[in-house]
Amino acid sequence: MKFEFKITEDGSHTLFVPALDEHYHSTHGAVRESMHVFIDAGLRQCAKPEIRVLEIGFGTGLNAFLSLLEAEKTGRKIDFTTLELYPLPAADAEKLNYADLIAPSRKGVFNELHSAKWNEWQQVTCWFSLLKREIDFSKPSTFHGENKFDVVFFDAFAPDKQPEMWSQQIFDKIYSLCLPGAVLTTYCAKGSVRRMLKTAGFSVERLPGPPGKREMLRARK
Repeated sequence: MKFEFKITEDGSHTLFVPALDEHYHSTHGAVRESMHVFIDAGLRQCAKPEIRVLEIGFGTGLNAFLSLLEAEKTGRKIDFTTLELYPLPAADAEKLNYADLIAPSRKGVFNELHSAKWNEWQQVTCWFSLLKREIDFSKPSTFHGENKFDVVFFDAFAPDKQPEMWSQQIFDKIYSLCLPGAVLTTYCAKGSVRRMLKTAGFSVERLPGPPGKREMLRARK
C-alpha cells in the first residue's frame, strides 16, 4: 500500500493513502486522537492489574506505543495483540515522529514495535508484550484468539473507505473474543455501527469525539 507522510495539527505524523483518499489518523492531531479515543476512553477504563488488548489495525504503531507508555506509567502489565493486513516497513516506521514528540528516550522501543517478528509473542518491556498478526480480519473466521480480551481498539479505516471491516459478522466475532466487562472504543460514531454493536450484544454509548469530530463510540460487554 503506497502512502505519504503528513503532519497533523498537533505536530505528529499521519500517513495518507492516495488509493483510498484516506489518512491513518485525524488531521486535527494524530496523537491527540489516539489518546482521546483509545487510551482515555478505552484503556484507562479497565482497572485490572494485567490487561489484554486487541487492536484492529496496527497501522503506524501509535496506539501500541501509547499503551506501552501507559503500562510503564501505571505499573500494569499489558498483553497487546494487534492485527494488520498491510504492515508498515520498519524503515518507514523509523521516520515517524511520535517518540520524538512524546518520549524521546523511548525512540528505540517504538522502533522495536515495528521490527518485532510477526505471529509470535515478543516481550518488548517488562510491562508490555506484543503479538502482531498479519491477517485479513475482514474474514474474521481466520482469527482465533488464544485468549479473550479486556479492551478492544477498533481502528480500521472509515466505513466508506473500507466497508468490509464494518459488518455485523465482524462485530459478532469481536464480541465473542471479549471477556465480561470488556470495553471497545472506536472513533466512528455512525448510527449503523452503533446498531451493529448493539446487535452483537454490546451496550453502546456516544461520547464526545476528539478535536475535529463531534462524537465517538464506546461499547461494553
